[in-house]
Amino acid sequence: MGDFNSKIVPALRNNKDFERMLESDHEILVLLETRLSQLSGLVKYAHQREKKVFIHADLVQGLKADEYGIEFLINNIKVDGIISTRGNVITLAKKHRIFAIQRLFVLDSHALEHNLKICNRVQPDYIEVLPGIIPKIIKEVYKKTGIPVIAGGLIRSKQDIDDALESGAAAVTTSNYELWK
Repeated sequence: MGDFNSKIVPALRNNKDFERMLESDHEILVLLETRLSQLSGLVKYAHQREKKVFIHADLVQGLKADEYGIEFLINNIKVDGIISTRGNVITLAKKHRIFAIQRLFVLDSHALEHNLKICNRVQPDYIEVLPGIIPKIIKEVYKKTGIPVIAGGLIRSKQDIDDALESGAAAVTTSNYELWK
Protein backbone atom coordinates (compact mmCIF):
# COMPACT_ATOMS: atom_id res chain seq x y z
CA MET A 1 0.00 0.00 0.00
CA GLY A 2 1.77 3.09 -1.17
CA ASP A 3 -0.94 5.72 -0.94
CA PHE A 4 -3.90 6.51 1.24
CA ASN A 5 -7.17 6.52 -0.72
CA SER A 6 -8.42 9.21 1.63
CA LYS A 7 -6.42 12.17 2.86
CA ILE A 8 -8.10 11.85 6.26
CA VAL A 9 -7.40 8.75 8.36
CA PRO A 10 -9.62 8.14 11.41
CA ALA A 11 -7.66 7.60 14.62
CA LEU A 12 -9.89 5.76 17.07
CA ARG A 13 -9.87 6.03 20.84
CA ASN A 14 -13.11 4.23 21.72
CA ASN A 15 -15.70 1.70 20.50
CA LYS A 16 -18.25 4.37 19.56
CA ASP A 17 -15.75 5.84 17.09
CA PHE A 18 -14.98 2.32 15.83
CA GLU A 19 -18.63 1.77 14.89
CA ARG A 20 -18.80 5.18 13.20
CA MET A 21 -15.64 4.47 11.23
CA LEU A 22 -16.97 1.14 9.96
CA GLU A 23 -19.94 2.99 8.48
CA SER A 24 -17.68 5.49 6.73
CA ASP A 25 -15.99 5.30 3.33
CA HIS A 26 -12.53 5.37 4.88
CA GLU A 27 -10.40 2.35 3.98
CA ILE A 28 -7.81 2.70 6.76
CA LEU A 29 -8.26 3.16 10.49
CA VAL A 30 -5.75 3.66 13.26
CA LEU A 31 -6.41 2.06 16.64
CA LEU A 32 -4.76 4.18 19.30
CA GLU A 33 -5.57 3.21 22.86
CA THR A 34 -6.91 -0.31 23.00
CA ARG A 35 -6.63 -3.41 25.17
CA LEU A 36 -4.92 -6.53 23.92
CA SER A 37 -7.96 -8.61 24.84
CA GLN A 38 -10.18 -6.59 22.46
CA LEU A 39 -7.77 -6.34 19.57
CA SER A 40 -8.44 -9.63 17.77
CA GLY A 41 -12.19 -9.04 17.61
CA LEU A 42 -11.82 -5.44 16.48
CA VAL A 43 -9.39 -6.33 13.69
CA LYS A 44 -11.51 -9.27 12.49
CA TYR A 45 -14.63 -7.12 12.42
CA ALA A 46 -12.84 -4.33 10.54
CA HIS A 47 -11.43 -6.81 8.02
CA GLN A 48 -14.93 -8.21 7.43
CA ARG A 49 -15.92 -4.66 6.49
CA GLU A 50 -12.90 -4.44 4.14
CA LYS A 51 -11.03 -1.95 6.31
CA LYS A 52 -7.27 -1.95 6.90
CA VAL A 53 -6.21 -1.68 10.53
CA PHE A 54 -3.08 0.08 11.72
CA ILE A 55 -2.19 -0.42 15.38
CA HIS A 56 -0.23 2.03 17.49
CA ALA A 57 1.89 -0.68 19.11
CA ASP A 58 3.12 1.58 21.93
CA LEU A 59 -0.44 2.20 23.16
CA VAL A 60 -1.87 -1.34 23.29
CA GLN A 61 -2.55 -2.09 26.95
CA GLY A 62 -1.19 -5.52 27.86
CA LEU A 63 1.27 -5.74 24.94
CA LYS A 64 5.00 -5.38 25.21
CA ALA A 65 6.19 -3.72 22.01
CA ASP A 66 9.19 -6.00 21.54
CA GLU A 67 9.96 -8.58 18.85
CA TYR A 68 7.48 -11.12 20.25
CA GLY A 69 4.74 -8.56 20.74
CA ILE A 70 5.11 -7.31 17.17
CA GLU A 71 5.13 -10.91 15.84
CA PHE A 72 1.91 -11.48 17.80
CA LEU A 73 0.26 -8.42 16.23
CA ILE A 74 1.30 -9.53 12.75
CA ASN A 75 0.81 -13.31 12.90
CA ASN A 76 -2.07 -13.69 15.37
CA ILE A 77 -4.01 -10.43 15.21
CA LYS A 78 -3.31 -9.91 11.46
CA VAL A 79 -2.86 -6.14 11.61
CA ASP A 80 -2.21 -4.33 8.33
CA GLY A 81 0.23 -1.81 9.74
CA ILE A 82 2.20 -0.78 12.81
CA ILE A 83 2.70 2.72 14.20
CA SER A 84 5.34 3.41 16.80
CA THR A 85 7.66 6.06 18.18
CA ARG A 86 10.35 3.38 18.52
CA GLY A 87 12.78 2.74 15.69
CA ASN A 88 13.26 -0.91 16.70
CA VAL A 89 9.50 -1.54 16.37
CA ILE A 90 9.51 0.01 12.89
CA THR A 91 12.51 -2.15 11.95
CA LEU A 92 10.63 -5.26 13.12
CA ALA A 93 7.52 -4.30 11.15
CA LYS A 94 9.61 -3.75 8.00
CA LYS A 95 11.39 -7.09 8.59
CA HIS A 96 7.97 -8.78 8.56
CA ARG A 97 7.01 -6.80 5.42
CA ILE A 98 4.18 -4.99 7.11
CA PHE A 99 3.30 -1.33 6.66
CA ALA A 100 5.32 0.80 9.14
CA ILE A 101 4.70 4.36 10.30
CA GLN A 102 7.27 6.10 12.51
CA ARG A 103 5.56 8.53 14.87
CA LEU A 104 7.69 11.60 15.49
CA PHE A 105 6.96 14.14 18.23
CA VAL A 106 8.35 17.61 17.47
CA LEU A 107 9.13 18.87 20.95
CA ASP A 108 12.16 20.99 20.06
CA SER A 109 15.00 21.20 17.52
CA HIS A 110 17.08 18.54 19.28
CA ALA A 111 14.20 16.04 19.31
CA LEU A 112 13.50 16.76 15.66
CA GLU A 113 17.10 16.14 14.58
CA HIS A 114 17.37 12.99 16.70
CA ASN A 115 14.15 11.59 15.25
CA LEU A 116 15.15 12.46 11.68
CA LYS A 117 18.31 10.37 12.13
CA ILE A 118 16.20 7.43 13.31
CA CYS A 119 13.81 7.82 10.36
CA ASN A 120 16.67 7.93 7.88
CA ARG A 121 18.14 4.79 9.45
CA VAL A 122 14.99 2.65 9.72
CA GLN A 123 13.22 3.95 6.57
CA PRO A 124 9.56 3.67 7.60
CA ASP A 125 6.89 3.74 4.90
CA TYR A 126 5.55 7.01 6.36
CA ILE A 127 6.45 9.41 9.15
CA GLU A 128 3.62 10.76 11.29
CA VAL A 129 4.56 14.21 12.60
CA LEU A 130 2.93 15.40 15.83
CA PRO A 131 1.69 18.01 16.29
CA GLY A 132 0.50 18.09 12.70
CA ILE A 133 -0.24 21.80 12.71
CA ILE A 134 3.27 23.01 11.91
CA PRO A 135 3.47 23.29 8.10
CA LYS A 136 7.17 24.25 8.02
CA ILE A 137 8.11 21.12 9.97
CA ILE A 138 6.06 18.87 7.67
CA LYS A 139 8.00 20.24 4.69
CA GLU A 140 11.34 19.94 6.50
CA VAL A 141 10.79 16.32 7.55
CA TYR A 142 9.91 15.31 4.00
CA LYS A 143 12.81 17.28 2.54
CA LYS A 144 15.35 15.71 4.92
CA THR A 145 14.08 12.11 4.64
CA GLY A 146 12.26 11.75 1.32
CA ILE A 147 9.67 9.73 3.28
CA PRO A 148 5.98 10.75 2.93
CA VAL A 149 4.63 12.57 5.98
CA ILE A 150 1.31 12.16 7.79
CA ALA A 151 0.19 15.05 10.00
CA GLY A 152 -1.42 14.15 13.33
CA GLY A 153 -2.09 15.64 16.72
CA LEU A 154 -3.94 18.87 17.51
CA ILE A 155 -5.85 18.69 14.22
CA ARG A 156 -8.97 20.59 15.28
CA SER A 157 -10.45 22.10 12.12
CA LYS A 158 -10.88 21.70 8.39
CA GLN A 159 -8.37 24.55 8.05
CA ASP A 160 -5.78 22.52 10.01
CA ILE A 161 -6.30 19.65 7.55
CA ASP A 162 -6.04 21.95 4.53
CA ASP A 163 -2.88 23.61 5.90
CA ALA A 164 -1.21 20.24 6.53
CA LEU A 165 -2.09 18.91 3.07
CA GLU A 166 -1.00 22.15 1.38
CA SER A 167 2.36 21.89 3.16
CA GLY A 168 2.93 18.46 1.64
CA ALA A 169 1.39 15.97 4.06
CA ALA A 170 0.28 12.77 2.32
CA ALA A 171 -2.57 12.39 4.81
CA VAL A 172 -3.87 13.63 8.16
CA THR A 173 -4.84 11.49 11.15
CA THR A 174 -7.50 12.79 13.50
CA SER A 175 -9.63 11.39 16.29
CA ASN A 176 -12.22 14.15 15.70
CA TYR A 177 -15.22 12.35 14.20
CA GLU A 178 -16.60 15.58 12.71
CA LEU A 179 -13.45 15.96 10.60
CA TRP A 180 -13.74 12.45 9.10
CA LYS A 181 -16.53 13.60 6.82
